[in-house]
Amino acid sequence: MGSDQPVTDRRVRQLLEEAASELGARAWIVGGYVRDHLLGRPHPDIDVVVEEGLGFEVARRFARLAGAGEPVIFERFGTAQVTVPGHLVEFVSARAESYAADSRKPDVRSASLQEDLRRRDFTVNALLMDFDGNVHDPLGRGLADLDARLLSTPADPVQTFSDDPLRMLRAIRFAAQLGFELAPDLLPAMRRMKDRLQSPVVSVERVADELRKMLISERPRLALELLDQAALLEAILPEVAACKGVQQGGYHTHDVFGHTVLAVDGTPPDIVVRLGALFHDVGKPATAAPDGSFIGHEVIGAEMSATALERLRFAQKEIEAVALLVRLHLRPVFYASEWTDGAVRRLARDAGPQLARLMQLARADIGASAYPHPEKLDELQLRLDSVLAERPSRMVAPVDGEDIMRVRRIEPGPEVGRIKQRLSDLVMDGAIEPSREAVFAYLESHPDL
Repeated sequence: MGSDQPVTDRRVRQLLEEAASELGARAWIVGGYVRDHLLGRPHPDIDVVVEEGLGFEVARRFARLAGAGEPVIFERFGTAQVTVPGHLVEFVSARAESYAADSRKPDVRSASLQEDLRRRDFTVNALLMDFDGNVHDPLGRGLADLDARLLSTPADPVQTFSDDPLRMLRAIRFAAQLGFELAPDLLPAMRRMKDRLQSPVVSVERVADELRKMLISERPRLALELLDQAALLEAILPEVAACKGVQQGGYHTHDVFGHTVLAVDGTPPDIVVRLGALFHDVGKPATAAPDGSFIGHEVIGAEMSATALERLRFAQKEIEAVALLVRLHLRPVFYASEWTDGAVRRLARDAGPQLARLMQLARADIGASAYPHPEKLDELQLRLDSVLAERPSRMVAPVDGEDIMRVRRIEPGPEVGRIKQRLSDLVMDGAIEPSREAVFAYLESHPDL
């Protein structure tokens, strides 16, 4: 099309109609695009179902008409993808598919359009749109369910979830994203099929992708509660499931799991912050003492969160950020006005680039309990802003190991690091001015440092 400007939906439909017409093919837009179009939600990806096995041919013709590159073909799944500015258009011939009990690869066979729609995940995703924009409901249930904001399956839910167990997580994700209710037969079917989610059928990456989408949705609390009700929490987040029934006193009003759900709900839709809230107390079951304390739960929790996220194959950068939030989450919560400026600087230094997220987590943590004086975090934020604005900065000593070895006439070794850390502490606490001259003078005048 000779431009990087996004192609309008209307233009995509025109090109699809032209491609199908030239080949004498019957094709329809199907799935999430149709659903979200009716809900007034943006949905850039467009799925096209083509009858009589002509999916690849229509994809190739559409690509040429759109001036796009050759379609990316997935022979095993019978799908083809074409990218045009602003849209990913996926073509599939009408098909039926299911997964064997021990395989991640589906068994795919040609099918009629009616069969194709009946094997889809939910009735609201089985609506069709023709290329003029008219919506059709061949199964006769999709529009009614959409109007009722209800998620139900075209077939018996046990069969639907057996065909692709990830659909159990997709149901919960759609509920959290769209605010839909689950049909009454879905949760019992999930509980019956929960072990299927742990089978080799579903890849870890697909599970993690659904979890991510749940957590950054508008209703993460609903997602976690439904995972619990569906008995799927133990399957994908056993560390969080272990928090159920773990009682805690003090200012807490819920058990550890209930508190966790509220904390997640109180965070902004940032995946690192929400994962931090999800895992911030997972160390409590392992550290619970008879006196009601959980000493060291933040350290244990940081290790557990890293292990869990590695299992789910999250990016290493995200894993490290979440583990840091979990390890530091008590520091802002325990802030008091008596803190020295040095203590405030140490918090800023230790949190580094995760400081803003740590404060968001702290606000959610306090908000999820009856903790008094939540306004103290406003005072802490003002003090953090102040120490971060200091010029020159007092966050580190303005000398390096080479300087120390030269002044002290010592060789490289642990002593150099010890001296540098001590100088940094003194600068941070305000005992030495944050200039090279002042630090050198102190270093020379304190040989026993």
